[in-house]
Parts: sequence; C-alpha cells; structure tokens
Amino acid sequence: MRKRIASLFGVGLFLNKVRGSDSGSGTLGAAVGLAAALAIAGMGWEAQVLLAIAAAGLSIWSSHPFADDPGWVVIDEAAGAALAVIGLGPPGAVAGWVTFRIVDIYKILPGMRWAERLPGGWGVTGDDLVAGGYGLAVGWIVQLWLN
Repeated sequence: MRKRIASLFGVGLFLNKVRGSDSGSGTLGAAVGLAAALAIAGMGWEAQVLLAIAAAGLSIWSSHPFADDPGWVVIDEAAGAALAVIGLGPPGAVAGWVTFRIVDIYKILPGMRWAERLPGGWGVTGDDLVAGGYGLAVGWIVQLWLN
C-alpha cells in the first residue's frame, strides 16, 4: 500500500518501465500535483491548502520505508508542487511550479539540504516542501508584479 501511494499510484514507476530509468519521474509527480491543485482552484485557495497538507501527510507516511528517496517515490514532488501554486493564477502558477522544480532538483537555496537530512519520510518530503515554499514565494511575486 505504501509503495503504491509513494509512487503516486504508479506515476513514479512509469518512466522506468518505458525506458529503464527513473530519471524525470519527479517531474511527472510534480505535474500531477500541479494538475490536482489547478483542478480544485475554483474551490478556493483553502481547498488548495488542504490538498497540500493531505499530500504532505501522505508523503511523509508512505515514503517512510523508502528513506533513501528512490526516484520512483514521487508523492513528495506532488506535495511540493501543490504547495507551490496555492492561490495563484496561471502566470504565477507557472513561475511557482518552475521555481519549485529548479530548486528541488538543484537544492541550491537555504534549508534544502537541512530538510533532506531529516529522518525517514520527513526528509524525503521536507526538501520538497521547502522548495514548494520558495516556488510559492516566487509565484506570488510574479502574480503581484503582473497585476
């Protein structure tokens, strides 16, 4: 059950089955998180917050046995992506999501490495939530700048 949820119901396993590598699976998981957050945007930012909290909780729980964070574990990217676009319109959401992916992949900003070193599922998920926070900040800056 945990593996199914951690792989975001098989999305994280797809690229390895198709081409023999998990590379890029995190971006697929992040795309699912983005799509889910945008799909409920009409329900308000509160619904998006609840989605991000639920995804983060499921990520911490389901990824705990996989603390080495294999590439197929992508629910953490979905949680970070959902966080990165809370309350944002299209330009801000794009900026937030792209920033989230860049920060998550390169782990170049403060807090990323610290969060990644947390134990178990907290570490698997923590760096993605920090990256999602950076993405959300950039998304809001872009949205406010354009309005």
